[in-house]
Amino acid sequence: MAVKLRLKRMGAKKKPFYRVVAADSRAKRDGKVLESVGTYNPIATPAEITLNKEAIMKWLSNGAEPTDTVRNILSKEGILKEFHESKAKKAN
Repeated sequence: MAVKLRLKRMGAKKKPFYRVVAADSRAKRDGKVLESVGTYNPIATPAEITLNKEAIMKWLSNGAEPTDTVRNILSKEGILKEFHESKAKKAN
């Protein structure tokens, strides 16, 4: 089973709100999720982002692939850098 970290759209029409979730890559965008790991509100200024760093690190270490948008969010929050550093630390 290929797991993706991706956005699940919530909110009203014209007022999107997203949950960052771990889901099977074959599942629908708003379908069944394995775990919710954060939220993203692009309407707020600046955009509101809340993430569960431990859960995201767990999914990344288990092989989950983030989508492009989630990868950008994780990069801005510094989580991808921390993941790569921990991965390099284990290799040494």
